[in-house]
Amino acid sequence: MLMQRRNTLGWLAMLALTSHAQAQSLGGEGFRIVAPFPPGGPVDSLARLLAAGLGERYKQSGVVENLAGAAGNIGIDKVKHAKPDGQTLLVVPAGNITINPTLMPNFPFNIERDFEPVTMLAKAPNVLVAHPSLKVSNLRELIALAKARTVALAYASPGVGSGLHLAGELFKQQAGIDLLHVPYKGTGPALNDLLGGQVPLMFSNLPGTLAHIKSGKLVALGITDIARSATAPEIATFAEQGVSGVLVTSWYGLLAPAGTPSAMVERLARDAAGILGQSATREQLKAQGLTDVLMKPSEFEAHIRTETAQWARIIKARNIAAD
Repeated sequence: MLMQRRNTLGWLAMLALTSHAQAQSLGGEGFRIVAPFPPGGPVDSLARLLAAGLGERYKQSGVVENLAGAAGNIGIDKVKHAKPDGQTLLVVPAGNITINPTLMPNFPFNIERDFEPVTMLAKAPNVLVAHPSLKVSNLRELIALAKARTVALAYASPGVGSGLHLAGELFKQQAGIDLLHVPYKGTGPALNDLLGGQVPLMFSNLPGTLAHIKSGKLVALGITDIARSATAPEIATFAEQGVSGVLVTSWYGLLAPAGTPSAMVERLARDAAGILGQSATREQLKAQGLTDVLMKPSEFEAHIRTETAQWARIIKARNIAAD
């Protein structure tokens, strides 16, 4: 990981040296960033940060176009069919490009064929939380309890096939335990029932549950990331507690239409990293529980491919189908 980060930083430095020699415009009079969900939330927020930052750098007007519907597919389709000239970009969450291709029988896109991965933008860790009535404080205690029971413990998720549902399936596989999945229609209803004690466990985005963890209404059992979160460093990772292979973060990426020139893709990746890496922008991201991510286009492409294969194995092995 250290060598990869050094290589990425070297790539950014090299491109920064040549930036002044490049034209300040992407071409055209302006550009748009498609957010395939309604205003509000991290997808919309990241799109607006990029539109403002890239517009300033390129001396062009940048607008955010919220094209919601069909679980994000309407907005994604708009970018797929856009001209590959850098004027139309897509901000999208991980699940739409790494889970849905396997989960949805008639998924209308081929991510590798239809898009150019630019960079991962930001990520937020996920956490396994428990209602205090379960009387467990870490993964070791939870695993022991799950193995001792004749009836499986239940865990809530925002819905079948969501990243948080699949995090639970991955945990079951890696820990060798059985848990009962209880899907809800969204994070809010699932979290409400967890807080009320109707369901004992839930995988959740850390920012959405941190206040309840701090207040003692929920117990954090582990972070599903490679390292502890700067927002809550007291919560140990799954790997630290002896459960390897459960790396499930909520991340967001930037894509361009297939055929976008590689030099333009590289430049967009560099400039996106520069914008999100600014101290003021990082503070805005931190307030949403997000951290910026440095990733070259080739690294991002490899990450998408690896994660897609991981979820495909889980979905097929567990016979998971979309509602």
